[in-house]
Amino acid sequence: MQPTHAEVARTIAAGHLPATAHIAGHPGPLPVRHVTDGRGRALLLSSRDGDLARALRPRPDTGDTALILDIPDVPPIAGAPTLGRVWVSGWATPLAGEEARRAALDYADVDAASDLLDVGTTRVIHRLHVAEVRHERHGVLIDVDPDEYAEATPDPLHLMEFDLIADLADHHEPEMAAYVRRRLGPAARPGDEPRVVRLDRYGFVVRMGARLARLAFPRPVTDRHDLAHLLHPVLCHRCVRTGRVA
Repeated sequence: MQPTHAEVARTIAAGHLPATAHIAGHPGPLPVRHVTDGRGRALLLSSRDGDLARALRPRPDTGDTALILDIPDVPPIAGAPTLGRVWVSGWATPLAGEEARRAALDYADVDAASDLLDVGTTRVIHRLHVAEVRHERHGVLIDVDPDEYAEATPDPLHLMEFDLIADLADHHEPEMAAYVRRRLGPAARPGDEPRVVRLDRYGFVVRMGARLARLAFPRPVTDRHDLAHLLHPVLCHRCVRTGRVA
């Protein structure tokens, strides 16, 4: 079990990774601050007089501007595989009044930035209405159905992935290595030193030298507390009965 392309796209696009915007009629990409709301629509926060807001100013005969949001994954540690890159295409619309206020509240649910208080004065919010979503990984480009993208949810562990991996490495490395060897069985070679390099709701990826292996959880986890409960038999020597969680 592993994330779908729609889930990976929602995770990468959630708003915790740097992004750039490619805007129709603008000569080059622009850095952009963004989050995605509950339906995966990007909310773009910018200075009212900045380059992004000027580039997104609709023409007199339209109310929106074509835009492609480009978001590459940033692996949490050295040696971790990338989740790839996501392009979200659509039309960006400037928001005002009550609609801008509601969008600012949606933005704050993901990133409680202090300058959200300036929306309507020195800050402006645009909403990107999604038309196309593409996920690229290892040179393979996948078209993601926009409805599936909208229905998917970002991975609940992604924002804390580095901290979780660091905790496993600092405090539970022998237990995790033993667990990985048991799960891999004959595939584990003498001298392998497994280390967790990626973690998501469905399982984790371990690196053993040049090799990578994915180990699935018996069920998807919902949050950090649920992950701790699931891994408790592995990490707590005194509580282990069978030495397995799956």
